[in-house]
Amino acid sequence: MRILLDTNIIVHREASKVYNQDIGLLFNWLDKMHFEKCVHPISIDEISTYKDADVVNTMKVKIGNYNVLKTISQDSDVIKQLRTKDKTTNDSNDTSILNEVKNNRVDYLITEDKGLHRKANSIGIGDKVYKIDSFIEKLVFENPGLSDYKVLSVKKEYFGNININDAFFDSFKEDYAEFEKWFNSKADKESYICSVEAEVKAFLFLKIENANENYKDIQPAFEAKKRLKIGTFKVTSTGYKLGERFLKVIFDNALANNVDEIYVTIFDKREEQQRLISLLEDWGFKYWGTKITGNGIEKVFVRDFSKTTLPNPRDCFPYIDRKSRIFITPIRPDYHTELFPDSILNNESPQDYVENEPHRNALKKVYISRSYFRNLKPGDIILFYRTGGRYAGVISTIGVVENVILNIPSEGDFLRLCRKRSVFDDDELKKWWNYNPYNVPEYRINRPFIVNFLYIDSFPKPKINLEKLIELGLINSINDVPRGFVQIKNDRFDEFLKVARANESYIVD
Repeated sequence: MRILLDTNIIVHREASKVYNQDIGLLFNWLDKMHFEKCVHPISIDEISTYKDADVVNTMKVKIGNYNVLKTISQDSDVIKQLRTKDKTTNDSNDTSILNEVKNNRVDYLITEDKGLHRKANSIGIGDKVYKIDSFIEKLVFENPGLSDYKVLSVKKEYFGNININDAFFDSFKEDYAEFEKWFNSKADKESYICSVEAEVKAFLFLKIENANENYKDIQPAFEAKKRLKIGTFKVTSTGYKLGERFLKVIFDNALANNVDEIYVTIFDKREEQQRLISLLEDWGFKYWGTKITGNGIEKVFVRDFSKTTLPNPRDCFPYIDRKSRIFITPIRPDYHTELFPDSILNNESPQDYVENEPHRNALKKVYISRSYFRNLKPGDIILFYRTGGRYAGVISTIGVVENVILNIPSEGDFLRLCRKRSVFDDDELKKWWNYNPYNVPEYRINRPFIVNFLYIDSFPKPKINLEKLIELGLINSINDVPRGFVQIKNDRFDEFLKVARANESYIVD
């Protein structure tokens, strides 16, 4: 497989100083998979004019480690049309790089350039252009046996028990002159951390600020509100969606403390910071302004956390509308806790469900269905029923529909749409796509459809079983358990929430 590496990837790989720790993991995977690392001649020209002389000199020595493309493909009509919109030399260079992907001279392009990703989507090759973290996620999902990470769990830890000399914190030390002093002053404060073999992979510190907090260094000025400040937040690429796992921690804390807003101040000079900003924006954070500090000017991003619902469920996550349509849908026990590790039952072992699969950490998840009812829409509420009979069958989890994908054209498209956020590997996905219970060619296969949903919450243990669900009128009888999406009345939903002892703080009346 041939992987084209954009200029920004090469620059950070060969720089004398480590700018992006994720680069090392990416190249480790490329070598492990024996992929061919390709570079466009235009990238060599760009690097030769780079300001960092060390990078230029190192690249001249190490160019043999890459396969510089020996031929350049002719512009297709699509690429010619794209070039008409190019305004600068850099724009033209980007189009030339995409041309090799469009014409299948290479299999994938890896770049951190947002403009390149936008261009790729505009000409229909977005699924062949990856950022570092998303490509690592792809490889982890497709090659679980080659993964080095066996345990990836988020836990609370005192600052004083964390090794500040871990390379993970080097970027903070470079960006903030007072970081070590600040870190040590928090010795008895709690943070959230994920470590693998004593190496930090993710770190989060949160702080509750009341309405009388002084925000004189933030412009435009903040109004008086109760806020959750994301004080320190960094996630390195591991392929396991730790960013989404930590976002869940952030939203849970905001909900528990009944704040009006969440905000973060962050530099955007590093790719890891830019990627974090993209993640936050993906979940409703908006650019507010700037904060002037002794270390430079940081950008300020704010997430409104007032109790409301919006057309895009991610923008108001985790809030859901009590008046939305409510559906129950089944999930088999062998897939249940794999998709919902927080919904583990009393008779299951937590050690079997550590967060070492991408779909376990994801807030955005995939549910595959052949339900006759397919008319779901964004904002619909889903109650997941873990099958198991009168006493073992329980409603364990609540989610909200983000979107539904119907009429999927091919098996390849189905696999591509399900990867990373489904519990199934490719072989299982193919079985779902080609399901033929009678094993006869004449059988008209009922192709599955995809429900992309957001994981909201797991109900407290012990969970409400089928016996009680029948009593509550959510399910008619033991012979009438849901086999697809079955709508229930909203008053039954309200009664269920009370009996289930649900946390109703995320329900909007």
